[in-house]
Amino acid sequence: MFTGLTLGQGSIVGRTSARGGLTLTIAPEFAWETPLVLGESVSISGVCLTVEQMAGASFTAFASQETISRSTLGQVSAVNLERALRLCDRLGGHLVSGHVDGLGRAQQIRTVGSGQELTFYAPPQVTALTVAKGSMAVDGVSLTVNEVGPDYFTVFVIPATLARTTLASLAPGREVNLEADILAKYVQKLLNKSAPEGLTLESLAQAGFL
Repeated sequence: MFTGLTLGQGSIVGRTSARGGLTLTIAPEFAWETPLVLGESVSISGVCLTVEQMAGASFTAFASQETISRSTLGQVSAVNLERALRLCDRLGGHLVSGHVDGLGRAQQIRTVGSGQELTFYAPPQVTALTVAKGSMAVDGVSLTVNEVGPDYFTVFVIPATLARTTLASLAPGREVNLEADILAKYVQKLLNKSAPEGLTLESLAQAGFL
């Protein structure tokens, strides 16, 4: 599990076809507080992968074809990085599993003061799990949703987040990895099975339950 509070950026400096997928070599642009260890989980722009090898500051991780097809890891070079959450850590963002729910696309980027308001296209299966003032992980970054529609949502990104993530280099049309709030997924599944007519995630959020 992760928080969506990324530690910094890195670059995918190598992609090698292997085992029906890709072995990625990632070079962080910062120093970890303590060295990575083999077998630990790292969120790479919102995708949970396992550290397989280390060479100096760089490390390699394997991404299956399923992962490549559902994310941007086969295309991008700059990535956001976060180590897995420890039970003793502060949960400053929200619970993020590192399992991408769908690909979004930047639609509009508007400067507001020293921050940016971002509007993303999102597939219906993702917006169905999204509520205003809820959480969304965009390329592994925990953000609060300001507005949501049938096929879009908007967020506001503060300067500190822009300074340490790849969101600062977004351009309209660029794809991003999206992960909806994991709690919303379980609530939605329960609603689909046994909810009274008219009870939805949106109505629960408006009533203050989410």
